[in-house]
Amino acid sequence: MKSFGKKITLFLVDGIPNGRITCELSNWTGKAYKIPRILLSDSSKREELKKPGVYLLFGKDEENNDIVYIGEAEVLFDRLKQHLTQKDFWYETIAFISKDENLNKAHIKYLESRLYEIAKKIKRYKIENGSTPTMSSISEADKAEMEEFIENIKMLTNTLGHKLFEEIRGDFTKKNKKEFIIKAARGADAKGIPSSGGFVVLKGSKVALTTVPSYSKPFKNIREKLIKDGILKKDNGDLILVEDYEFSSPSTAAAIVMGRNANGLTEWKLKEGKTLKDFESDN
Repeated sequence: MKSFGKKITLFLVDGIPNGRITCELSNWTGKAYKIPRILLSDSSKREELKKPGVYLLFGKDEENNDIVYIGEAEVLFDRLKQHLTQKDFWYETIAFISKDENLNKAHIKYLESRLYEIAKKIKRYKIENGSTPTMSSISEADKAEMEEFIENIKMLTNTLGHKLFEEIRGDFTKKNKKEFIIKAARGADAKGIPSSGGFVVLKGSKVALTTVPSYSKPFKNIREKLIKDGILKKDNGDLILVEDYEFSSPSTAAAIVMGRNANGLTEWKLKEGKTLKDFESDN
């Protein structure tokens, strides 16, 4: 990431962690605002929010899945205020502006389209946009500048608590290519890697076709949802994970793969037999 190593500065506008927060990077003209929905009206006098920019609305659906709406506006506060009555799913927003007023309509349309494209590819959040944002035409120089702006947006979005733009495999695979495996009853044959958010089971892994009678209901619900969403599919008599999927912990990942309750720290093993527990102890 181009902005790696830059200093991040957070400011608690209301003096409390769950209030409004501004976030900046050293040597960057951009700025992020994290605003809880219930405090949006308190931001009406902030002149910087009357500038052009892009914004992210974060919420949950009825099944507690993370969802996001990605938008742009020439006057950010006015658009966000409209969303108080037009969209009820969101509980907070992160808005991005340029402090030197370098963003115009073409720039923010480009940013909106690219952020939508990235979020859709990564698939961490359900995207609430009803249609695909239109990509504006800008010069090569502006495009390079906007791509750097996007890298900083990605970093600050993560810093402010949302992994919307973080690759599921993350940087772990770049630094450590160790893969852990599970081969067990009922067809389970899976590979996975630890991640910053828990444990990623890799695309192509085989999940147990059936579950034991004592299988915990939360795991059963996760399994059923994966099948419903098409992330687990039957293929030639096997139940296959069709994309990398991050579970909240190694044990949840192991339980889904094996079709029974499991301790992921001892079930996930390197090819030579070392458990995840021993691997983490040694590192």
